[in-house]
Amino acid sequence: MKAFLLVVLFFISFLNCPVVLFAQTDTTFVELPDSIREKEHSPTKATLMSVCLPGLGQAYNKKYWKMPIIYAGFGVMAYFIYFNADEYLNYKCAYIELSNGNRNGNYGYLMKPYTTTADLLSAREYYRRNLEISILLTALWYALNILDAVVDAHLYTFNISHVLTMKVEPSIMPSGYGYRPAGGLKLCLHF
Repeated sequence: MKAFLLVVLFFISFLNCPVVLFAQTDTTFVELPDSIREKEHSPTKATLMSVCLPGLGQAYNKKYWKMPIIYAGFGVMAYFIYFNADEYLNYKCAYIELSNGNRNGNYGYLMKPYTTTADLLSAREYYRRNLEISILLTALWYALNILDAVVDAHLYTFNISHVLTMKVEPSIMPSGYGYRPAGGLKLCLHF
């Protein structure tokens, strides 16, 4: 029993003592300073940046040429929303005036081509529908902006080597119906 206790104490004391091992230093690994080390490109960061401010994810991905396209799309969508909302409100007010029997009110110029309230209601619904479609297209444009930033961030470090090529060459192919060959195009993929 005393021998067992001595062995256990010996192992416990071995665990408490720091072990100093001497080994050769590795000279092949060189720690690079932070300024030289390549930063890791994060798709999550690109997504969050593009969610916060459209086009910022593209700037993070260094695709600066896409930013004017994104903002031009938002400008066009904002114009359509403004135009359709303005026309919708005009025809709504004209419908209310015509329903009240007032043909010479503020919106009399809209009532001249329309003779009944049903015609004005139809015009109002046309602009309401266009307003809703414009809002949906703006939301779709926003989602495409985010999707583009995510895909570009995932493909940021994708290596496009010169080994991956596709050639289009003219070709003479044998015909299956006779001895006359047929001309065509041949696609050669090398990867």
